[in-house]
Amino acid sequence: MQTNDHDWHDADVKCALEKLGTNLSALARANDLAPATLRNVFRMRWPKGERIIADALNEKPESIWPSRYDKKIA
Repeated sequence: MQTNDHDWHDADVKCALEKLGTNLSALARANDLAPATLRNVFRMRWPKGERIIADALNEKPESIWPSRYDKKIA
């Protein structure tokens, strides 16, 4: 979706999921989590949650939340 060094805005993540016909609650339930659990990715780093959302969006977590990943790793 975005190709800059800024994290996606929360609303952009939610909107991208909606465009695919899903949402955070549905993804959480599909991954055996409580419906509100995935919202935690918007306030703290949580690799498991980031991966679930990124996979649904066919993206890498580091492209959605670049500030959370070390840019020196290549």
